Amino acid sequence: MNSHLIDTVRQFNLSQKTILVIGDIMLDRYLMGNVNRISPEAPVPVVLLKHCEDRAGGAANVAANLSGLGLYTEIIGCIGEDDTGSILKKIIADSCINTENIFVSKFRPTVSKTRVMSGNQQIVRIDDESATPFSIDENNQILNNVTKALTKKPAIVILSDYAKGVLSDNSCKTIIEKCKQLGIPIIADPKGRDYSKYKGANTLTPNKKETAEACAVDIHDTEALLQAAAQLKAKLELNFLAVTRGEEGISLIDDKQIQHIPATAKKVFDVSGAGDTVIATLAAGLIHGLNPHDALQLANIAAGIVVAKVGTVPVTQAELLRALVSEDGQSQADKICDRTQLADLVSQWKANHQKIVFTNGCFDLLHAGHVTYLEAAKKTGDKLILGLNTDRSVSVLKGPTRPVVHEGDRARVLAALASVDAVILFDEDTPLQLIDAIRPDVIVKGDDYTEEQVVGGTEVKSWGGSVKLIPLVQGRSTSNIIRKMNS
Repeated sequence: MNSHLIDTVRQFNLSQKTILVIGDIMLDRYLMGNVNRISPEAPVPVVLLKHCEDRAGGAANVAANLSGLGLYTEIIGCIGEDDTGSILKKIIADSCINTENIFVSKFRPTVSKTRVMSGNQQIVRIDDESATPFSIDENNQILNNVTKALTKKPAIVILSDYAKGVLSDNSCKTIIEKCKQLGIPIIADPKGRDYSKYKGANTLTPNKKETAEACAVDIHDTEALLQAAAQLKAKLELNFLAVTRGEEGISLIDDKQIQHIPATAKKVFDVSGAGDTVIATLAAGLIHGLNPHDALQLANIAAGIVVAKVGTVPVTQAELLRALVSEDGQSQADKICDRTQLADLVSQWKANHQKIVFTNGCFDLLHAGHVTYLEAAKKTGDKLILGLNTDRSVSVLKGPTRPVVHEGDRARVLAALASVDAVILFDEDTPLQLIDAIRPDVIVKGDDYTEEQVVGGTEVKSWGGSVKLIPLVQGRSTSNIIRKMNS
């Protein structure tokens, strides 16, 4: 379930944590219209302009995502002394982002990307930028602004590198060194083939193409790509590396393993800015206590929202909460497994070294005693599998008037509990066959049993597992509820 992610996102606008974004800010301009004919002057489409939109791009889009999620955000970047710079700075400020440390250069234009659109289709992109490297004075001005912003001790620093000059090799190394001295975590969305300037950051979020280029491997050889990425992580002394792989999701590489987080997008109109959303949401999750896997899962869901929009559009806290609640409803139903589906889940959990707990029962007319018991069972491990008696087997155990609630309804209600990770119906007289197939680490029953009476207990102990007996809530039972109803 996503309940812990939902709780985390709800805290974003309440925590008063500050995030500092440093990088290449730019204006994304969209000229939107429709194409109905080809020009008689040249074989090119004629776009009948309908409207124009200016949006924050690059590092400014990272900051806009953070602000949209409800977080206090400051940004450091460079604009030119031009109308484009004034427009961009106003867009950033209107998004409630602190702009006091944006550097204004007299020697270069504000970076802009103008996209001509016909409906949802991009016809052409026009870029305005300077290829001249930043001068020593310009770099010093930016680093002075960084030093000033770091005195406020932001919760995390994001480097959003679009290779436009703000994050030079020396600047990156200096910023990372300053952050490490202050104990401030730092994450980067990298560019280029040489990632040495990011050494010592907490994590990087390159996409698949960028990773292949940085590691000098074939982008189509996924296994080689991820192994090379693992070596890159070690070389750069990162805590973990997150490789964004588009429709293939995100791969998390840490010291122990490589984990894959599947993509969530159902419709993809435009991938522009998806990487900005990923790093922003990842940072937000990390500073609010999520582990890297859960923070990337959250980032993946956020990215799935923005790619369904046209153009560079940040995610909002409300959108992310709606997506989490919607996915949660679906994931609850998905918890009800057949044996093949359960085998796949168990294999995945074991590969991630998660402790698997099994319990079973009829769970007819779910009550507080059941819920308390299942919550306690979940605490004995990482993943709780509930073996649920079918209607036929309940009748054998409880008599012809039972169950009161149909097996499908019982399974659906149990799947909605946060403590339960999988529900599987079994029709045998005992769950022994199911236990043998799952090979759980822990088997749980109520303390009205002894260890010797627990079906499957001997088998679980034989492969190094354990049996746990959970105290039952007195006075809570389905039989008592039925007696009350009939009295």
